[in-house]
Amino acid sequence: MAQLVCQNLSLGYEGKTVISELSFEVNSGDYLCIVGENGSGKSTLMKTILRLKKPTLGQVLTGDGLSPDEIGYLPQQTAVQKDFPASVREVVLSGCLNRCGLRPFYNKSEKQLAEHNMEKFGITTLAHRCYRELSGGQQQRVLLARALCATRKILLLDEPASGLDPAVSGEMYELISGLNNEGLTVIMISHDITAAIKYASHILHLGGGSAMFFGEKSEYCKELK
Repeated sequence: MAQLVCQNLSLGYEGKTVISELSFEVNSGDYLCIVGENGSGKSTLMKTILRLKKPTLGQVLTGDGLSPDEIGYLPQQTAVQKDFPASVREVVLSGCLNRCGLRPFYNKSEKQLAEHNMEKFGITTLAHRCYRELSGGQQQRVLLARALCATRKILLLDEPASGLDPAVSGEMYELISGLNNEGLTVIMISHDITAAIKYASHILHLGGGSAMFFGEKSEYCKELK
C-alpha cells in the first residue's frame, strides 16, 4: 500500500506554474530520488508534500498508517541556521517536539531516542558542543539525527550533501542508504545523478513543468542510454 500519493498536482509560486498534472506514489521502503534542473520545481514539490505549501490543483494523500506529522525532514541549511547557537543535544532533541504535544518538556523516552540517534550517527561525543562550531559534515549528521527523532516511517531530504566534499558526501549517502535498508522510506532531492542511480530504488525526473520520468531506477538507466 502506498504511503504517499500525489494526484494531478499543479504547483507554482508568484503566479508562475512550475509543475503541471504530476502524479506518482511512494510505497513503504522505497528510496525515491527527485532530480532535475534548477527551477524545475523540486523544492516546491517537497514543500507541498510537507504541507508547507498548497498545490494550485490536485492533492497529496497519505496512507499505510502514515500521519502527515510523522514525516521527518532535513532541509537545505541557510547561513543563519548554520550559525545556530544551541548544543548538539538540544538540536537533536528538538526533533521530538511533535511528540510532546502540550507538554513543555521532553520525557524519558524522547531523551533516550535522541541519545540513540546521536549514537547511531557517531555524534555522541559532540553532544555538548555548540552546533555552529561543527564542520559541515558534522552539522548534517546532527540534522539527520534530529529528522530521525521526528519519524520512524518516512524521511524527506533536500540536497543533504550540498556543500560537502566528495568523501563526506559519500558518508552521508551511505548513512541515508543504511536507514532505507532498515525499512525507512526515503525521498531525496539531489543534483547528483550518479548518487541517485547508485542508491535510489525509484527516480522522479522533473523538467519542462512536468515529470520527464517516474519509475524504477533500472528503467531510468535504460532511458539514459
